[in-house]
Amino acid sequence: MKQWMKKGLAACLALVMCLSLAACGGDQEEETPAEDPVTVRVAALKGPTAMGMVKLMSDSDAAAESGEETTGNLYDFTLAASADEVTPKLMQGELDIACVPANLASVLYNRTGGGIVTLAVNTLGVLYIVENGNSVQSMADLAGRTIAASGKGSTPEYALRYLLSENGIDPDTGVTIDWKSEHSECVAALASGAATIAMLPQPFVTVAQTQLPDLRVALDLTEEWDALDNGSALLTGVVVARADFVEHPAAVEEFLTSYAESVEWVNANTAEAAELIGGYDIVDAAVAERALPYCNIVCITGSEMKDMLSGYLQVLFD
Repeated sequence: MKQWMKKGLAACLALVMCLSLAACGGDQEEETPAEDPVTVRVAALKGPTAMGMVKLMSDSDAAAESGEETTGNLYDFTLAASADEVTPKLMQGELDIACVPANLASVLYNRTGGGIVTLAVNTLGVLYIVENGNSVQSMADLAGRTIAASGKGSTPEYALRYLLSENGIDPDTGVTIDWKSEHSECVAALASGAATIAMLPQPFVTVAQTQLPDLRVALDLTEEWDALDNGSALLTGVVVARADFVEHPAAVEEFLTSYAESVEWVNANTAEAAELIGGYDIVDAAVAERALPYCNIVCITGSEMKDMLSGYLQVLFD
C-alpha cells in the first residue's frame, strides 16, 4: 500500500509539473488592453515573502490615504502566520493572489483542477542548520543527532530529507527530527537547552541569535543543495493566483511589475525596508535589517521561473 501511494503521489506530482508550468508564468509578449482599476486581494506569510512586499504595501497604503484617484490596481493585503490560514481563503475565492510554499502550489493546482496557477518564484532557499556548539561542520555530522524543526509536510521537511539522503543518512532511522508546529517553538527549545541543533529559516535564525549570542549557523542548506549539482535549485516560496483572476491580464502584469520593484527596493535599502517590516509587525525591525541579506528574496517570472520550479518539482518527483 505504501509503494502504491508513493507511485500515485509521484504520478500526480509529475502531472502537476507538466500542466501547471505550461499553464502559467509564461512571458507576456502581447500588449494587454486597458482595464478599470481592480482591487487585488493579496495574502503573504509573515516572513521573507511579506518582507519583499512591504514597499508595495506601503505605496498602496499611502495612495489610499491620499484619496487620489488611480487607474492602477487597488490592493487589500492580508498577513498570515501560516499557509493553513491562506489556503482555504484562496480556494474559496476570498483571495486573488497569495504567497505560499513552493510545493503547496502544485498541490493547490491539483486540488482545484487548474484553478490556482503559479505566477512567480519569490523566495529561494532560506533554511539553515544552527547549533549551540561546534560539532556540526557538514551534513554527515548530523548522523545520529536530534534536530528540532518545523514545516513538516512542506518544503523544509522535503529539503531536509532529500539532503540527508543524498549525504548517506536515512532521514527515518539515521537521525531524529523533532517536529515542532512553529519556528518559534524551535527557538524556544534552543533557548531552554532542550535542543542544541535546529533547522530554521531566516529571519528566525536571526531571532534565535538575538536570544542566544553563541548560536552559530552550522550549515546553509541552499549551499548544500547547490553542491549536489543536480540541475535544480532549492526554492522556498512562490506567488500563486486564482485562474479566474488571471483573466485580468493587465492587473496581473501590473502586480508582478510592482512586486518586482518592491523586491528590488527592499534588497537595495535594507535599513529603510527593515523599518517598514517592523511597522507592519512582520518581524522586529532590528531583526529584519540583520536577516534581509540572507533571505534570498526574489521575483522571478516567465521561462526562468518555469525552469527553476520544474527542476525543484522533479527532485520531489524522483
